[in-house]
Amino acid sequence: MPTADEPEPLLELPDPTAKGERDAGPGTDPVEESAAVEEPVAAVLVDTGLAHLDREFEYSVPAELADAARPGVRVKVRFAGRDLPGFVIQRRESATHGGRLAPIRSVVSVEPVLTPEILQLARQVAAEQAGTVMDVLRLAIPPRHARAEKALPSSGPDQPGVQEATRAPESDPCSALGRYRAGAAWWRRVHAGQSPRAAWLAAPCLPPEQDWPQALAEAALAAEGAGRGAVIVLPDARDVDRVDERLTEVLGPGRHVRLTADQGPQARYTAWLKVLRGHVRVVVGTRAAAYAPVHDLGLVAWWDDGDDLHAEPRAPYPHTRLVLTARADQAGAALLVGGLTMSAETAREVGEGRLHVIGGTPQRRAAPRVLVAGEGLEEEREGHAAHARIPPSAYRAAREALAHGPVLIQVPRRGYLPAMSCATCRAPARCERCQGPLALDGPSQDPRCRWCGHAAGQFTCPHCAGTRLRAGVIGARRTAEEIGRAFPGVAVITSGGDRVHARVPREPAVVVATPGAEPVADGGYAAVLLLDAWALLDRPDLRAAEEAVRRWFGAAALSLPWSAGGVVVLAGAPAQVTLPPVEALVRWDPQWFAGRELAERAELGLPPTSWSAQVRTLRTRVAGITSAVSGSGGEVLGPLPVPGDDAAVLLVVRGPWEQAGALAGALREVRARESAHKEAVLTSVRVGAVDGA
Repeated sequence: MPTADEPEPLLELPDPTAKGERDAGPGTDPVEESAAVEEPVAAVLVDTGLAHLDREFEYSVPAELADAARPGVRVKVRFAGRDLPGFVIQRRESATHGGRLAPIRSVVSVEPVLTPEILQLARQVAAEQAGTVMDVLRLAIPPRHARAEKALPSSGPDQPGVQEATRAPESDPCSALGRYRAGAAWWRRVHAGQSPRAAWLAAPCLPPEQDWPQALAEAALAAEGAGRGAVIVLPDARDVDRVDERLTEVLGPGRHVRLTADQGPQARYTAWLKVLRGHVRVVVGTRAAAYAPVHDLGLVAWWDDGDDLHAEPRAPYPHTRLVLTARADQAGAALLVGGLTMSAETAREVGEGRLHVIGGTPQRRAAPRVLVAGEGLEEEREGHAAHARIPPSAYRAAREALAHGPVLIQVPRRGYLPAMSCATCRAPARCERCQGPLALDGPSQDPRCRWCGHAAGQFTCPHCAGTRLRAGVIGARRTAEEIGRAFPGVAVITSGGDRVHARVPREPAVVVATPGAEPVADGGYAAVLLLDAWALLDRPDLRAAEEAVRRWFGAAALSLPWSAGGVVVLAGAPAQVTLPPVEALVRWDPQWFAGRELAERAELGLPPTSWSAQVRTLRTRVAGITSAVSGSGGEVLGPLPVPGDDAAVLLVVRGPWEQAGALAGALREVRARESAHKEAVLTSVRVGAVDGA
């Protein structure tokens, strides 16, 4: 018997005899079957895995499956001699194909999991991302779990005539959003069933009843109050936990579901079915929740647009922003993109008038006091020590803050010594086998290569023949070790990698965390130290400055406000030069920084002011891709070599936004031709990717 994760077909035809069976495509079948009386033809989207076959195929509907093979259900069909999965997308009275049709082999489940809205969304995302519809549907529809289908009631309160009344809030329904300029007006419009679109800049250092999770819960309440659904997408599970808690308090228990990858197959499919069957209308989760089949969608919202966790790592690599914007366009829903900072893509939407800003004025009074180590009188008073990795001003701030509560130290790199260099000439230390970076995993261990794991043994610098190593970059574990010696008797908590803490109590302690893994402190941190600022600013990435601002603001916002003694110390920023990311932090003005960043990119024609895609292909195909792109109004930059693969190269394709559809279509045609020619290695396309651009 199949397991719950391997469901058996509910209805299946007997297999043809070996004598009568032959490898038949979707247009022919050697076995005569009695077809359904009404709408005997089914258009099926078959999961072939081939780009040039990304279209519907017609099959006959056997009489035994006439009631089960409805649009949206999962089926098995015969295709090129194999039984392949697919979805019925339409039933027809007659076929457009002139030959004899092969029959549907079986109906896997009578659950119509592919709704017309999700199919339309998948087609739009595939077209914009130069991908295939089935690749998008793999992201949108979770694998079937038979036990979950049987255990959940087939109908929910959203069925006609059974809609439950929204729970009346006990307090001001927009107390958190209402504190921002235009926040209350936006909430009232959503509650009235309208579809306003806004970019929201959240204030820092707020108590839980006013913080951004509460504001997102209030936004969902507005949509539900209008009798519509809401989808809220967060970067990671820790953020989902915070919003999930506030949604339960604001909407009441059982009024929403969460969709995350860590739920397990049955729990995730059960939550997804609750949405599909109308049990709930509000969904919160990570990026896969963007496709949740919410009935009467009235609001899409996501938090921290610049977080790279919103970018799907699987083909066709759509960003949460793309998916939710397409859903808002399709359903006529309200849209809210929130964050402590603003990405360049959001700034572009604001600048072109498609999004209005909620908040937006500098939050200097609500923010903590920000000090930049090595500036002003500190350099005169402390001398060269002012530019140490942890300068005296940072130690002073931490020591004073520990009398009142916990202290957060943000370190850009995890590990012990993730990078080392020659002690004589300062050249990066490399592995003699693969030229990978050497790292130290602990104080009593030997340096090893981070790429191949080879132990360095006796190191000899190829540049100066030096034999001694020094720390190139100091990680979170080594920092925690140093802090423990500097503050004896104080608890030191590390958060990062596979050990991430969600919360810490309001008592003296030092928390050393990597970006994105900072725990929330009850009542806020008394001080926040941001170390190794240069490590974020010097990255060879188009988004280096934007990412540095996002990470600094994320940690600093966990502090107490200036009025309560909260202080942030930024250490490691280059001295004697004015840097916009540092100025944005000191002034607490992320909108100014985003606008400046966008203007600089516009001067150079860089994303998001232009359409772009990163293409990985073989050297022999560069000329063909260049020709296809040039004919569609774009240009090709490169090629660049791919480390470890001499045959592959990277190309960057860019062009004006007016040619976005033509350029994506041209790249999609390139992949389809390669698939039709049965190429062993297909070209990979990532639309919107900017690493390497």
